[in-house]
Amino acid sequence: MASTVHFSEEEMAELQEAFGKVDISGNGFIHANDLTNVLKAANLPLPGYKARELIQNLTTTGDGRISFDEFISIFQNLKSDDVAKSFRKQINKKEGICAIGGTSEQSSAGTQHSYSEEEKYAFVNWINKALEKDPDCKHVVPMNPETDDLFQAVGDGIVLCKMINFSVPDTIDERTINKKKLTPFTIQENLNLALNSASAIGCHVVNIGAEDLKEGKPYLVLGLLWQVIKIGLFADIEISRNEALIALLREGESLEDLMKLSPEELLLRWANYHLENAGCNKVNNFSSDIKDSRAYYHLLNQVAPKGDEEGIPAITIDMSGLREKDDVQRAECMLQQAERLGCRQFVTATDVVRGNPKLNLAFIANLFNKYPALHKPENQDIDWSSIEGETREERTFRNWMNSLGVNPRVNHLYSDLSDALVIFQLYEKIKVPVDWNRVNKPPYPKLGGNMKKLENCNYAVELGKNQAKFSLVGIAGQDLNEGNRTLTLALIWQLMRRYTLNILEDIGGGEKVNDEIIVSWVNETLTAAGKDSTISSFKDSKISTSMPVLDLIDAIQPGSIKYDLLKTEDLNDEEKLNNAKYAISMARKIGARVYALPEDLVEVKPKMVMTVFACLMGKGMKKV
Repeated sequence: MASTVHFSEEEMAELQEAFGKVDISGNGFIHANDLTNVLKAANLPLPGYKARELIQNLTTTGDGRISFDEFISIFQNLKSDDVAKSFRKQINKKEGICAIGGTSEQSSAGTQHSYSEEEKYAFVNWINKALEKDPDCKHVVPMNPETDDLFQAVGDGIVLCKMINFSVPDTIDERTINKKKLTPFTIQENLNLALNSASAIGCHVVNIGAEDLKEGKPYLVLGLLWQVIKIGLFADIEISRNEALIALLREGESLEDLMKLSPEELLLRWANYHLENAGCNKVNNFSSDIKDSRAYYHLLNQVAPKGDEEGIPAITIDMSGLREKDDVQRAECMLQQAERLGCRQFVTATDVVRGNPKLNLAFIANLFNKYPALHKPENQDIDWSSIEGETREERTFRNWMNSLGVNPRVNHLYSDLSDALVIFQLYEKIKVPVDWNRVNKPPYPKLGGNMKKLENCNYAVELGKNQAKFSLVGIAGQDLNEGNRTLTLALIWQLMRRYTLNILEDIGGGEKVNDEIIVSWVNETLTAAGKDSTISSFKDSKISTSMPVLDLIDAIQPGSIKYDLLKTEDLNDEEKLNNAKYAISMARKIGARVYALPEDLVEVKPKMVMTVFACLMGKGMKKV
């Protein structure tokens, strides 16, 4: 990447962090307007005309989006390291940003990591509300948002496990959380369980270790919590889970177009749908455009219950606060109205006036979840059968990709892979080199943009066949570009399988691994531990009881499985699922990063079963 030569690794990391503060959606781009705001906030000695000139010199194609590379080139255009350094100092000086010295092995002495007091305050209040009635959290909840309670509270892993289940229910089997008489070892187990489960729901946890959480490193704790909270907030902002979102279809737009939108884009469209109905101006973002609280006032007034639904009393929004001259006072009056709807979470009046993008996004998502105020269209010509939710397999693949930190984040498995950018990143994860000079990068031109994406997909298939030596018979770039389910899944599975086997080969000193070797290792390990279980293959029907998995976990970490919690013979479907939930959580608890779901064991899905045993083999080999 030629554009980064003037910056050291540390400087690049800090610029990436600064970029991330603006790129709230995590899609790898910021808007030109936001860049100007950041430059302003950073107190850079740049007059407006100069900032505009810089932006015009970038390679954007008129849609106002700026990539990280282009962001970097701005600083090179400034021709002054002093200016770049002052930017980094100033971005941390913004009120509410605390800077702390880096102490982890990865960070050099003197590195500064910043964290936001506002985020800490917001997340503490959200966790207090979520866990207020949970008896297992009484030792830490409620936390004081004004202190550093949060960073101590996450240290035993219980709060993190509970918040993961709050965001994605049933991810962690409660029986596997260590809750009483905690020791350093049982705390380590809880933190393993939390981190591996966070990864399984699609959090990017690379470079976060149990030690970091035990020490309560603020920037890592807040970064992980934001991912967990956001996944929960966004869970239902998806058409297959909320068909009333179809009311947001615009004229001339297909259902397919609407289904491609990210949760952030859907929230923006939802807010504008209600603002239009109120006769108000649209907003382009949840930062600079909402600072005066006026859009929020009208949105609250539109979504508040009107008393026309049985059993839901009307809530009248008092709009008199709009007359307040002071922005902060107006925001406070607006939040008092939000409180009447039970939706005050995440932002203070100051966060609104400052336009904090992350916290305002959370505020809006929470409001949507409680009061969408949308009605499923009755007479539109809509093919309802085309609105199917993702399968378990699709969700597992998507979570795996996101946990590896691909950018942009994958919200919709097929449409988000249509330009192959994510696939190229996955190739790099499995050590297949990508010639990035051959890759077309966004933003794509309006005319001929899909041709650019198709060229990428053709190159992705070529890499798979020639470099990765995948079996891609009958798969062409067009299949990826058009989102052919069967053929796209065939490629993704081979990527995930290779990724899993690579980890095993790295642990085993480079020795090649295949299914037969994994099955042999499983059986030898079970026999050596005196267990009766064996498996003949990853299709063995005995796997449906989860006993071979549970016995293997107990063989790797003797005494870890509480057999008295399980039924081992003559199991009905519910008992099988009960065992499987325990098995998957126990695998994660002993340190195996398992992405499969309990149902995969019960139904003996060979692909996912293979990944479970492979991850356990990796854990077992590390112990030798």
